Amino acid sequence: MGILTSKNFDPDRDIPDLTGKVILITGGNAGIGYATVKHLARKGAKVYMAARNKARAEAAIADLQKEGLGPGNGEVVWLELDLSDPRNAKNAAREFMNKEDRLDVLIHNAAVLVESYEMYPDGVQKIMVVNLISPFVLTRELLPILKKTASHPDSDVRIIVVSSDGHKLVGGKPRFQTIEDLNHECKNAWLPGFARYCQSKLTNVLYTSELHRRLSSSADPAMSNITALSLHPGTVNTIPGRPEVARLHLSTFVFLIGYPISVVPDIGAYNSVFAAASPIVKREKERFGGGYLVPVGRLISPGGGLWQLLFPGQEKEEEKQWEWGERGKELWETIERFLEERGI
Repeated sequence: MGILTSKNFDPDRDIPDLTGKVILITGGNAGIGYATVKHLARKGAKVYMAARNKARAEAAIADLQKEGLGPGNGEVVWLELDLSDPRNAKNAAREFMNKEDRLDVLIHNAAVLVESYEMYPDGVQKIMVVNLISPFVLTRELLPILKKTASHPDSDVRIIVVSSDGHKLVGGKPRFQTIEDLNHECKNAWLPGFARYCQSKLTNVLYTSELHRRLSSSADPAMSNITALSLHPGTVNTIPGRPEVARLHLSTFVFLIGYPISVVPDIGAYNSVFAAASPIVKREKERFGGGYLVPVGRLISPGGGLWQLLFPGQEKEEEKQWEWGERGKELWETIERFLEERGI
């Protein structure tokens, strides 16, 4: 976990000057997202804090300025983004591209953690809309500007998806061939809300792997120059206080399992910062592309179930044979079919 490896990574020392770079991060007004914005802006980047609530975003930006984000640092700008409807993601991308002519790093950080089961009007449960489908649309709509940036000499364009090792807790080998597969209620799980969260984080890793496969195999040199990564941020001690956790009376449970190995948000953001800006990722693009990182900057095989979560690097042979690519491909096709049917 991050508490064991974060001491080897220092953003101030290990991240280069980012002046001139433009970064967009979703959910950057609190927790890990807020700390990620701070680290990257302090290195000179112009960071768009994509968030739903303007007042909260502006308050977060004011807090950043109080923490020492000032002259000589980068700029932080609010971008309105409500992930509860993929149409909003489409509009946010257009608004961003009206403001900027480059995008160096896109970080999908915002996520619903634990919620009661709720079906949205388009026929998909809330957690899958917010954690998967709207980010899918945001990336799709921003690809033109990502591609444009990647066509510049010495470019370093990245798409980062913040997932979780919780994806290893998903039992069996779930398929995502239909929207109904994404709407699994997990009624038989001990904590159905948490089980649905883990399932959404599994789709995050599958999506990122398939995204990078498609980018890297593109005949367009600019597209193939974009790197996609997913990651686990570690156990960060902001989670027990999240509204959805408190509402479902899970704060004590989350605190008890997380406290012994939890870190503060500033450190919890290290893996996201590494993925977004470490020169190592560019230098070893073939190794990192499509990969899954645990803190800080350590590549491991995704999936693997509970065994690998408890004993990293000691996967059972049958779990190594999990058809990862096939499931990522079918998930991608399911999302595309859903969006096409609804004209999004």
